Amino acid sequence: MPTDLSPLWISLKTAFTATLFASVAGIAVARWMISYRGHAKGWIDGILTLPLVLPPTVVGFLLLLLLGKNSPVGRFLDHLGITIIFTWSAAVIAATVVAFPLMYKTVLSAFEQMDLTLVSAARTLGASEWRIFWQILLPLAWPGVLAGTILAFARALGEFGATLMVGGSIPGVTQTMPITIFLPPKRAGWGWPWPGCC
Repeated sequence: MPTDLSPLWISLKTAFTATLFASVAGIAVARWMISYRGHAKGWIDGILTLPLVLPPTVVGFLLLLLLGKNSPVGRFLDHLGITIIFTWSAAVIAATVVAFPLMYKTVLSAFEQMDLTLVSAARTLGASEWRIFWQILLPLAWPGVLAGTILAFARALGEFGATLMVGGSIPGVTQTMPITIFLPPKRAGWGWPWPGCC
């Protein structure tokens, strides 16, 4: 029986970090989108939810194009001495990107179901936008925020395709539970198929 628990800890650490980033970004973007009235709202919403409908390997490939050493972002990071691809940071970025749409759409739906006359009343009473957000919007949307956080965590925890493409399968660094299940470690006496697997 394998006893290496590092994939479990890497998965939990990656999922918690990605959920934190996706939650902050999802709430901020949903707050902006609820007040945005431009003609491009549908296009922006479509782009923000694109990682939800694209295959994870396509998301991983796009992240490779964006963060690879031949891209402008990759060259800039390389100039600063920062390497992203095939590091734990790349796994977090991949998990954040795929978890973000779930957080964003859930929080946006929670904001849209609120009675916005409360926000208007707060503005007429002189409340700042910051105070409106913290004392009215966020408390009223709290069930949606909690649901989005749980969905984002579950998505980040199970992420496989994009993580494998940008983070690789480096034992003890980027090898998460889904990757370990798909690419089991080679051990003495362990053949394929595993005994009793089929």
